[in-house]
Amino acid sequence: MAAEKIADLFRKYCDEVKIDKFFNVIGLKKGQSKNPGNVLVTAHYDEIGLIVTGIEDSGFLRFAAAGGVDPKAIGAMEVTVHGREELFGVIGTKPPHLIPPEEKSKAVKMEDMRIDIGYDGEKARQLVSIGDMVSFKNPPQELLNNRIAGKSMDNRSGVATLIEILKELKKLKHDDDVYVVATVQEELGLIGAFCATYNIKADLGIVIDVCHGDMPDAPSDETFPLGNGVAVAVGPILSRKDTKAIIKLAKSEKIPYQIDPETADTGTEAAVHSVAREGIPVILLSIPSKYMHTTVEMVQIDDIISAGRLAARYIAGRVKEW
Repeated sequence: MAAEKIADLFRKYCDEVKIDKFFNVIGLKKGQSKNPGNVLVTAHYDEIGLIVTGIEDSGFLRFAAAGGVDPKAIGAMEVTVHGREELFGVIGTKPPHLIPPEEKSKAVKMEDMRIDIGYDGEKARQLVSIGDMVSFKNPPQELLNNRIAGKSMDNRSGVATLIEILKELKKLKHDDDVYVVATVQEELGLIGAFCATYNIKADLGIVIDVCHGDMPDAPSDETFPLGNGVAVAVGPILSRKDTKAIIKLAKSEKIPYQIDPETADTGTEAAVHSVAREGIPVILLSIPSKYMHTTVEMVQIDDIISAGRLAARYIAGRVKEW
């Protein structure tokens, strides 16, 4: 499963690795100080998906969203139904020949869509139960310009950044103990981050997530070009001191970065860090991703590398305050 694969990657760089009861994957890279502080770096590895809500006599499966799924983006998609066995299915759509003219301009509602697994109702009920999860089938593909497109770039590109941080820290001296945590169920309410920030008493939090990449039909002041570096967020719930310091570091180290103004709670795990225990000073670093919450999310590897370099160098240069 995904947790074990991530744990195997962490084991190459960490002194300790464990998977908690909620399937957060926690890696600890010990610092070199006799009295180290704790830095907690989180990135979620869950993805948006669907949940089976009904099985019809015809064999069609009704479903609802698990996370922020846009009905416009999932018509004619291939899916995996995680029933008693993994079942291939498709989200069927009505051919344009059969859509009356008065309906062609209407939005498709999720409650009107169905998953077709090819079985009748009797056989479908033997293999599928209400509450079974459904994931999208679209493995990542390499594109030109060092880019990757596919499902779950939000936020497995963040998990890739955790690996880059660990790789960089192998080359650097750092005093603090560094906990890297690949968290679960962010898309359902930041749930894994609540567990991680409670269990690990951190002096500094760093959250890695995605932000909106530049797209032709999206406002330019809310999107960030791919390949221009990591987006460093500034906003009211984020540590002003640490954010200013990491921007200064990016400039001095010539690490490409962009500024991401966040006016509210950011919609990321940074919101959880900021209120955990007595409150954890937190930095938010984001990888620009086009087409977020679709199965063709696109990121550029250079931005992942810049985020990893910047976070690792900031951790290594941190001076613990008493």
